[in-house]
Amino acid sequence: MPFEPINPPEFPTPIAPYSAGAKAGNTVYVSGVLALGEGGVVLHPGDAAAQTRVVLDTIRTTLAAAGATLEDVAMNHIFLKDFADYAAFNAVYAEYFPGAKPARYCIKAELVKADCLVEIASVAHLS
Repeated sequence: MPFEPINPPEFPTPIAPYSAGAKAGNTVYVSGVLALGEGGVVLHPGDAAAQTRVVLDTIRTTLAAAGATLEDVAMNHIFLKDFADYAAFNAVYAEYFPGAKPARYCIKAELVKADCLVEIASVAHLS
């Protein structure tokens, strides 16, 4: 099935060869999102809650470019550098998903940049 790459123009240049998202049929896949600014600079080092907000805002923008919203997200793949940040992450996550919660998993992993604490990849389904 062909897909449409989703690359909102307000995003910084990616640090690797990928699209921010891809739309195939009525499914939107959002690439793993880190709290990165222009040139790959890590935003809010040491602050998992602030990084989570940046990540979820970026996911929201990517979904909007594909005609979706956070309410369309069915699955989140979550990576944390340190489970000590789990409570701070969940507090912010609950603000962005206040109603029905998407399926998800969360694993501890080394992330692409040392100061990155949170990464999320999402899958959304359009009506």
